[in-house]
Amino acid sequence: MPPLEGKIAIVTGAGRHNGIGRHIALALARQGADVAVTGSGRPPETYPDDEKAMGWRDIDSVADEIRALGRKALPIVVDITQADQVQRLVDETRRELGRIDILVNNAAAARGNDRVPVVQLEEAEWRKVIEVNLTGTFLVTKAVAQVLIEQGEGGRIVNISSIAGREGIPTFAAYGTTKAGIILFTRVLARELAPHGINVNCVCPGLVGTYRMQDVTQGPIRDAVMRTIPLGREGQPEEIGELVAFLCGPDASYVHGQAINIDGGRVMQ
Repeated sequence: MPPLEGKIAIVTGAGRHNGIGRHIALALARQGADVAVTGSGRPPETYPDDEKAMGWRDIDSVADEIRALGRKALPIVVDITQADQVQRLVDETRRELGRIDILVNNAAAARGNDRVPVVQLEEAEWRKVIEVNLTGTFLVTKAVAQVLIEQGEGGRIVNISSIAGREGIPTFAAYGTTKAGIILFTRVLARELAPHGINVNCVCPGLVGTYRMQDVTQGPIRDAVMRTIPLGREGQPEEIGELVAFLCGPDASYVHGQAINIDGGRVMQ
């Protein structure tokens, strides 16, 4: 029997073909979980060229892939910064899939005009990143944790942070601050939810070959970045997915309150 047979998972921010969220959802499905996947409802005209060429349909396509693995899937468009929409996500997941056992908080603000020095950072950009990355994670976690406590059978919460939350990277003030906040949020949750048998952990990816990072993985600063990675390569989103799936499974039952780097050795702490 697959280790996650009978488990129901929610993965936020899972609509991009070359994104970490999609690969987390697929890894959980391969381990036996049924999965609700969320997206922000991004307009098709904003899809990258490779997604347009393949006829990608965001979370609907991910849901099809999950079903092809023999699992149930539920695609839900939701703005995680809105409490009423988050509650709809929880209610629809319970109604359609029966319960909730696993939450993976992967959704994050799209990389944009926030990647500038602090003195040039617009307040609106700062607030947008804070609202999605921190407030959104808080709202989804609060709603799901209440369900897990009510069910009384434990559960798993995995938050996706970044090594940017561990070191001061220039032009990453907004993003890095939120990712550092997610690490501490994980530790607070781990203390609060342990009595309920709910394991809470955090994964901190380094440079991963996703669409969001193409300016690094394909641009002129690639060699400089690679010199900071002892293994000398970028990570793959599949690798993040498999680590998250492990943390959600029975073999990780004694892993709790940890922020685990998966970055080729760039940050060793």
